[in-house]
Amino acid sequence: MKRYIPFLVAAFMSAQPASAALPVGATAPDFQTTGALAGKPFKLHLKDQLRHGPLVLYFYPKAFTQGCTFEAKAFADAMPEFRKAGARVVGMSADDLETLKRFSTEACRSAFPVATASAQTIKAYDVVLKQKPELTDRTSYVIDRKGKIVMVHSELDWKDHVAKTLAAVRSLKR
Repeated sequence: MKRYIPFLVAAFMSAQPASAALPVGATAPDFQTTGALAGKPFKLHLKDQLRHGPLVLYFYPKAFTQGCTFEAKAFADAMPEFRKAGARVVGMSADDLETLKRFSTEACRSAFPVATASAQTIKAYDVVLKQKPELTDRTSYVIDRKGKIVMVHSELDWKDHVAKTLAAVRSLKR
């Protein structure tokens, strides 16, 4: 059995998410950027968003790619549930503002904003996509009103991000 332990450890390590991401309990780095909601540009400041309640801040690699479009539509479909739980949702990527204007209406269905993640924000949130460092990894954070990270899900497959962040937001209400 001892001789299999190195293989088991290697298998376990390779099954972990590629991104290190910030840990639960860390303070979410503050940032200011531009974004779009329903095709209209706006300024976004994390501190201002948190004044309204918990925030789901989800990073996605690139607008209009298949997984990112499916994920945005899933978040848009779930927005009534997020609102009911008292949370806001903001999508972040390295895309430019013109792309985000279109993405905010077409994929996000004008249900929530998307914003540009600067290189500094990408680094601060530890969401550099290892395969393509100019893009962000797919990582979702739930941040409480005090600015603490209460949930992290980092997985390139988009399918569980909405359910996991919604469950975390709901648990904050209890």
